[in-house]
Amino acid sequence: MIAVVHHPAYVANGQAANPSQLSKNAAIRDLLRTHGSAIDWHEPEPMPLHWLEATHDPAYVAEVLEARVPREKERRIGFAVTPSVAARAQVVPAGTWLAARLALERGFAANSAGGSHHALAETGAGYCVFNDLAIAAVRLIEEGDVARVLIVDCDVHQGDGTAALTAGRPGIATYSIHAEKNFPARKARSSLDVPLADGIGDAVYLATLEATLLPLIRDYRPDLILYQAGIDPLAGDRLGRLALTPEGLVARDRFIAEAAATRGIALASTVGGGYGDDVRALAATHVAVILTLGRAYHAARATPGTMALPSS
Repeated sequence: MIAVVHHPAYVANGQAANPSQLSKNAAIRDLLRTHGSAIDWHEPEPMPLHWLEATHDPAYVAEVLEARVPREKERRIGFAVTPSVAARAQVVPAGTWLAARLALERGFAANSAGGSHHALAETGAGYCVFNDLAIAAVRLIEEGDVARVLIVDCDVHQGDGTAALTAGRPGIATYSIHAEKNFPARKARSSLDVPLADGIGDAVYLATLEATLLPLIRDYRPDLILYQAGIDPLAGDRLGRLALTPEGLVARDRFIAEAAATRGIALASTVGGGYGDDVRALAATHVAVILTLGRAYHAARATPGTMALPSS
């Protein structure tokens, strides 16, 4: 069984500026339900206030939770922060944290939302309100669940908020492989950034991922990988600039799962970017990522020494 974290509040109203994101979480939930007993469902409690404030500015946290975010910040986020959006913003980081805790017990777990890697200390940005990856990582370290967390971000956009919020924090390292010329215009500095030219396809992408990520894992020796598994590197994504095929995306996720499992590293995934008019197709791709990660992780753990190298 694959442990999946979901909360009813993940399906929030009020994001009219980004309609594909409005219903994507509902579609992900519904598609995962078709897999029946293969999915082990878990529901998070809202993230306690002091853990939100350990990463984000308390004044901004209050603006969000009270649904009174200034208009200029809402423009930067990309939608209005209504009460339902505020409720979602508090449970999504808790879902990523719970997925990490489950992964430490089981090897792999997935949050069916999250990956909000653009949110900064005092504001959200790029359809991200709170940065669930940074919040979860800080809590895991501060509570002593792990000594070292590695946040691996394979979204087509750089994880600028995650890098900024975790910079200088002991026990947290960040890796971002992304389209160099894509959003955000001003990049932050991750522990390791891997910028890619427009139009990169499967072969170059996978070879670059292997050549850059494996040495970082070897040298950093994380106890846990938090994986931002954005699907927007796919060719044809409305906000992407890379050119992965569906087969290339599967190879990416198998590689991540096997790299973690064969080294005894727990792996917790979030969703992330994926933009287009066909919401069900986007959700189906996110679900395929979760299933690929879970199956590949458990298969690799059951048969040590069998990690497959990326291929085109």
